[in-house]
Amino acid sequence: MPNFFSFEQGSENKQARINAEASPLLGRFRAVPRPQPQSSGLSPRRARSGSQAQINLLTAGYRGSVHIGYGALLAAGLEVEEDNTDDELDLERAAEGGRWAKWVCWGRRLWRKTEDTWVTPKAAAVKRVVDLWWSRWAVLVVLPAALAVTWCAIPFPQYSLPDDFDDPLDPGHSDGHRIPGHGDVRVQVNFWFFLFIYYGFYNLTALIWITKVFNLYSLNWWPTSLGFPVTISIIAVLSLAVPIPLYYIPETRFLTIHNTAWITWTFIIMAIPVAIAFGILLTNDRHLGLRHSLSETQRIFTSSWWAGDPDTSIPRRHTRRRPRLNPASFDPDDPIYHHDSTIFAHNPVSLPARRWLPASFVRFMWFCLALSVGLLAYVIGEAYAEIYLRTLPHNNLETIVYVYGWILTVNLLDGLTGWILGGNEGERVGSYPLSWVFKLYFVLTYQTYVRALYARLRSPQQFVLLQLLSSTGLIIVTPCLMSRPLHWLLAITGLNSQSYGSYQKTCVRNVFIRFLAENASMLAFLGSVVVLHFGANKDVYPYFAFDDDMVGEDGYTFELTFYASSVTWACELVASFVVAGLIQWIYGVSVVTEGKLDLAVWPELLPTSVAVMLHVLQNMLFSIIRLQFR
Repeated sequence: MPNFFSFEQGSENKQARINAEASPLLGRFRAVPRPQPQSSGLSPRRARSGSQAQINLLTAGYRGSVHIGYGALLAAGLEVEEDNTDDELDLERAAEGGRWAKWVCWGRRLWRKTEDTWVTPKAAAVKRVVDLWWSRWAVLVVLPAALAVTWCAIPFPQYSLPDDFDDPLDPGHSDGHRIPGHGDVRVQVNFWFFLFIYYGFYNLTALIWITKVFNLYSLNWWPTSLGFPVTISIIAVLSLAVPIPLYYIPETRFLTIHNTAWITWTFIIMAIPVAIAFGILLTNDRHLGLRHSLSETQRIFTSSWWAGDPDTSIPRRHTRRRPRLNPASFDPDDPIYHHDSTIFAHNPVSLPARRWLPASFVRFMWFCLALSVGLLAYVIGEAYAEIYLRTLPHNNLETIVYVYGWILTVNLLDGLTGWILGGNEGERVGSYPLSWVFKLYFVLTYQTYVRALYARLRSPQQFVLLQLLSSTGLIIVTPCLMSRPLHWLLAITGLNSQSYGSYQKTCVRNVFIRFLAENASMLAFLGSVVVLHFGANKDVYPYFAFDDDMVGEDGYTFELTFYASSVTWACELVASFVVAGLIQWIYGVSVVTEGKLDLAVWPELLPTSVAVMLHVLQNMLFSIIRLQFR
């Protein structure tokens, strides 16, 4: 008797094997750990240990849901076997060789650790970085903030303004002079330096962010025939080439002084990878339900057998098929069937094919929609900042309306993106790492625009009022959001379909992400205030100059901005410790442990998060630069 099904003896140990249906989704594919092939250049021991590390991470402490981090509350039992074979060989070679051999071996070790952490992240390397508080702060807070501050501190070639200069952004310059929110333009800058150095690095970070997000989705957006280096080089050249005619044509040159125009162009550049990926899927017929011919047995269970519809749009093999029935026999009055019968006899594809969209293509469409909402967010943020800066100065009430209006806008966009990504496996995109990154993006986007607002607060009372509202909301509202009654209310109203464990995990993850966003944005803000106020680019960023006509009793000063912001940061740190302690005490959940485990289970989150944070911090600085080209 033939064997129709393969049978394999099972085991009572649930952790002996990873079920593919219970493994976490990394976009289109499940994160089922596979051993590294020996042909990849790794030693057999290193390949085995890397695979074992992934298995230990994914099987440590089941809690019944893929979206709760695979044992987030049992992180103490997480053990990762690390392989030091290559390091030991390097040390032996260094001991046998001379000084040059020691430098070579040290370089190999450094590159190997860098590759395992940033290029092709591995769970063991990422876990080693995020386990210690100082290294976690260094890579997730200090690194993106330092890169953003260094980027804006590179000295611009500057030129004096002509005598007949008239600032188009400052209409009423003579009588009734009102300083714009950006500050008075003071110098002209070199267009080519701005384009190739300043704006070029800004665009490069944006493309890296898009690429890392596609990596989390497990999809390469570039054509295979060209490859990633060639494709991204073409897009980079395009991003720098298009603004050049606008600069040389007098009728369009006015666009180059508007920050919103540059950010809109970056939005278009970031949308190109999405369009390329969409085009690749259409070219490969990924939008078609059937890309291969059906067998005779398969066709019995489809409409193509009894209705005569073609089983696929791809040319079919010549097989014996049941004769086509006359379509007019179904509905003689339907005008769609009023055709010559010879057409149906000789043209087997004359009827429209029954098409259905495969789940992978539908998931990709949801993913593209989420990316579009995310990219649109910082364009809206730039427009929002322009409105605020053009209506300065503001009183306390206007400041609160602006801040919480922006909070409402960001939360609405964040909620829409979260719904698109889905809270459960198989729900639209259904990717926990993607929801992690997009949550970080929106929280940091909100934080950066609030930080830039601090430079235009007029009194300590405004700082105290904003911080009181923020800290009170964090300490009181956050533990209440994690309560079981609130989850029950959201469930019965249809606003949340997650289990309580998944919902609780999501809330704790959001708190961890908020901590990262607050600290990184404040560190970048304070660093940029100091660098741009005392550095070479002070006249390029008059927003931080604090030496215009507004300085005085009710004006903006460096001392008020820096010291009040520092006190605000200290209050935020205290509030973070308080809310983390409350969550630990009430629910028995460690916020830091949950965040560390997410980064270890999905190691690609680390470089993606750094790229996202750097890009958003650059947006904060790009929105306040004053551009006037020579």
